[in-house]
Amino acid sequence: MTKELEIEFKNLLTEDEYVTLTALFGFSPEDAQTQINHYFDTVDFRLREQKSALRIRQKDNAFECTLKTPAENGYYEITDALPRQQAEDIINGRNFAAPEVSEVLKEQGILPGELVLLGSLTTHRIEFTYDGGLLVLDRSQYHGTEDFEVEFEVTDFNDGKEKFRKLLEDNKIPVRRTDKKIARFMAAAKKR
Repeated sequence: MTKELEIEFKNLLTEDEYVTLTALFGFSPEDAQTQINHYFDTVDFRLREQKSALRIRQKDNAFECTLKTPAENGYYEITDALPRQQAEDIINGRNFAAPEVSEVLKEQGILPGELVLLGSLTTHRIEFTYDGGLLVLDRSQYHGTEDFEVEFEVTDFNDGKEKFRKLLEDNKIPVRRTDKKIARFMAAAKKR
């Protein structure tokens, strides 16, 4: 189990802006690594009400279960690494064998048996160190929707905010209100 404070800044991109930034940093869209996020909540969306999010992420043959809970500047991430069988058991609703995440869920008043799979989102990700942080270029697909975004993960909120603002400004990318992936996923699901 790990518990980390996640401080990130994000901005939606047009496809052209995504391609331009990818090339600017010496990558092509084919360099992206694919990952799948499987999202969960209760049927009455109690995690969302608490501004929390739960996912299982699959990257190649590695799986991790992550619960995000709000912090003053960002989110706390509680993560359990999982073997394939445990991840598949959770995804298929058979057994929730992510002990640290289960403990925090119980503290939030949610029993693992109350969770349901909401669906999956596929992201093609390019990530690299940039100006003291981690810069991420994502192309995501879910519910017949495709979107593009840039994320900047940092350890210092104020410094990261300024560096991210400058990155957008230098590349003439307008600031766009950008929800977390799970929020965009849920909005697209409601439209279906």
